[in-house]
Amino acid sequence: MARIDQKPSSNTNTSRASSQVEELMLAALERGGDSLETGRYLITFKEGAGEAGMQSLSAQGMRVADAREFENQAMTLDDIGDADAVHFPEIGVALVGGDAAQQRSMSAQSDIASDSPIESIDPEYFVFAYGASEGSVSEYLRGFLRATETIARDLRGAGQADVDLEEETLVLGDTWGITACKVPPSLRSGAGIKVAVLDTGADMGHPDFVGRLIPAQTQTFVGQPVQDLHGHSMHCIGTACGPKAPAGSTPRYGIAHRASIFAGKVLSNSGSSVGGSVLNGMNWAIANRCQVIAMFLGSQSGVQPAYTAAGQAALNNGLLMIAPAGSAGASVGAPANSPTIMSVASLDTNLSPSSFSSFGKIEIAGPGRDVFSSVSMPVRYAVRSGTSTAAAHVAGCAALWAETSTSLRGLSLRNKLLATAKPLPFPATRVGKGLVQAP
Repeated sequence: MARIDQKPSSNTNTSRASSQVEELMLAALERGGDSLETGRYLITFKEGAGEAGMQSLSAQGMRVADAREFENQAMTLDDIGDADAVHFPEIGVALVGGDAAQQRSMSAQSDIASDSPIESIDPEYFVFAYGASEGSVSEYLRGFLRATETIARDLRGAGQADVDLEEETLVLGDTWGITACKVPPSLRSGAGIKVAVLDTGADMGHPDFVGRLIPAQTQTFVGQPVQDLHGHSMHCIGTACGPKAPAGSTPRYGIAHRASIFAGKVLSNSGSSVGGSVLNGMNWAIANRCQVIAMFLGSQSGVQPAYTAAGQAALNNGLLMIAPAGSAGASVGAPANSPTIMSVASLDTNLSPSSFSSFGKIEIAGPGRDVFSSVSMPVRYAVRSGTSTAAAHVAGCAALWAETSTSLRGLSLRNKLLATAKPLPFPATRVGKGLVQAP
């Protein structure tokens, strides 16, 4: 579908609903400080009150776009033109531009009437790809400004450390992570199961995924082509859904090798984004009824009602959302800290908690240290660490379990993963029920 209207071209507020990640980050840098807030707001409607919520925003004079106006609810925020807000109907959440909210005195401190369809009004936050080390918000934002140079250097082949690490692992028959999860002896392949990966996109030309990464099952939500120029997403896609028998002497590194991959680019090529783009991707994954929805990102912020609503909407539709706990060695961040989203911690090769792995609300753990998997070409493979890597193991195993029975969906799938996890001698706040296992 065509855009609703052309976006204003001059003197626009950088916190409008259609603002791109780059605009919001530059504005945040200009404001200074170390705040994760973007300047926009997320309105979470009461369960089942999404339509009434849209009407309430329209009654206040807002122009509201709806994801259902686009095929398969696939859109970027740039597509909504000069709308004041956009509604994500599958999850019952609306993103409202900062200027539109301020004109109507809407904020996180607003009083909400008991009969209102609105559950809460909350700030939108920046989110980032989870790696093995994280810095301050300002460091992330400045890192974004260096991203183009970094990506260009990688494309010129400067990822030599990754190549060296790859060569060290070629003697292995299977990666240590999938071996620990008992994947090689499993008779399951993930056939018939849709796995949504919400991250930095996908390398559409990666030779290990010919015929599996197809345009009809990919979508960008950040105003950049879906092609993964960062590599974070391809590493997670590889672990969760990589091939059973890669070419040559490359070890097996993937789990659900016959699952259908739905790649949603909710993080820019810098590995950065905003909550609205992530929720947009969640809404798309639910609309496509992906039984496993994995996002490899987060922020060090409290529980956010919008993410909780998205996780509940997934469960209501027989789907399961999975997220990494965070790699800052701190308390679990969002969205993994929502009660409706499965939180994953990282383990080292000796099955002890990784030093960088966040703690607190942890359901399960996966291999997350020094894991070999695919990355974007031309590097092709790399060894990386992080709770995202751990969550990718859980997502792949979830697809295998989902294949075993149509009754294993949503909450039942979550409970099966927990019931079959390998217990570990560490506190539940570090490893949850233990190491995820394949059927």
